[in-house]
Amino acid sequence: MCNPLPPAAYQDPATAGAPEPGNSRQKAFPPAPEPLPVPVMDNHTHLDFPDGQAPVGVKAALDAAAAVGVQGAVQVGCDLESSRFTVRAVDLDERLLGAVALHPNDAPRYAARGQLEEALAEIEQLASHPRIRAIGETGLDFYRTEGEGLVHQRYSFRRHIDIAKRLDLTLQIHDRDAHDDVVQVLREEGAPGRVVFHCFSGDDELARICNEEGWWMSFAGTLTFRNAANLRRALAVADPGLVLVETDAPFLTPHPHRGRPNATYMVPYTVRAMAELTESDLAEMCARISENTVRAYGSWD
Repeated sequence: MCNPLPPAAYQDPATAGAPEPGNSRQKAFPPAPEPLPVPVMDNHTHLDFPDGQAPVGVKAALDAAAAVGVQGAVQVGCDLESSRFTVRAVDLDERLLGAVALHPNDAPRYAARGQLEEALAEIEQLASHPRIRAIGETGLDFYRTEGEGLVHQRYSFRRHIDIAKRLDLTLQIHDRDAHDDVVQVLREEGAPGRVVFHCFSGDDELARICNEEGWWMSFAGTLTFRNAANLRRALAVADPGLVLVETDAPFLTPHPHRGRPNATYMVPYTVRAMAELTESDLAEMCARISENTVRAYGSWD
């Protein structure tokens, strides 16, 4: 785990140094945004994924988030190591809930080593922790996996759906270039009672399907990108009661800091964009997101 740093390690714009030689990416964390008027939660972050110029610990990350009106987060596992980290992290700070799973692109790797069944069994065991509220991120990824790997990916997805249903946990979906197939598998298996499309990447057509099925759509910093017309169309038709927000930190940093490290304290940039695009009152948007997140994952108390 990372060594804790003071929240100023995130918030001080003076830490923004020049890019490393040969690397055009600036690795300093962006300055803190203006605080939100009503607190919200980041429903998908990876606190164990290092980025930026220095490591930041769980408490420091959540302190920085709280300072701008992000009162909690869902820490998400992608393999056994990060899922084990997630279980440890939710015991460290009550502002965290957790999700555990094998990422769709990792499932074929476990299968290739003959370890997929063993890994799935451990995921189910880790999911028994009372502050683990979701199975995820799981789903389908046709961007990075192809061929025989897709067989294992589909099998793993179906097994995760089964675990979520038997343990009555929320299912957190990773869907990359696989919208139709994800929907098909969910309908064939029978979706759990609570489904979240993490980092929603579809368009208004998928948003309408989510409306019909009662599946939550979680918008990330990608909504603020210039080339994200599909996401803006989706948000325009999304049922307001099914809309969530996330960072997917340290990835997908919102405009105007795209390309720099992301973190949970950056949520306000995306929430403000959501309010502007839907011509909603910011405080009302925040309150709605907070209510939706508690319905999706349960109380943080």
